[in-house]
Amino acid sequence: MTAAIIAPPRKESPLLFEELTWREFKAVEQLLDRPGYRLSFLDGVLEIKLMPGEPHETVKERIGALLELYLLMAGFDFTPTGSMTLESETGKVKREADKSYKLAPGRRLPDLAIEIVFSSGGINQLEAYKRLKIKEVWFWEDGLLEVYHL
Repeated sequence: MTAAIIAPPRKESPLLFEELTWREFKAVEQLLDRPGYRLSFLDGVLEIKLMPGEPHETVKERIGALLELYLLMAGFDFTPTGSMTLESETGKVKREADKSYKLAPGRRLPDLAIEIVFSSGGINQLEAYKRLKIKEVWFWEDGLLEVYHL
């Protein structure tokens, strides 16, 4: 068996726009409602990223495949929810995970969010997930997986 090596692309910084209201954010979101952009929002800061490329998607799908195989073998009744949009106007937050999962039936929100990081800077993603009441977040960056239980 040969180990798969994924060459890391150059880390790009997202565009950040500060001091926006929720209403202004929603207006910008409608203007940029087209393929190729991913928008996040936290405490008045709008983050705009270009959609990720092949290395990002490869890592995301491999982690998802391994996790789903484990969940199936362990007998979990789980639901993959993909990059489901999560937002809260009162929490002043909007985020889309790269992958997310409900780990038991009847859940309204995902229990687990997975982020594949090929960028630098931006909003505090961990704080965003905390406000969205996501119980566990995994961050993959530079070949390391960090697990946070919120």
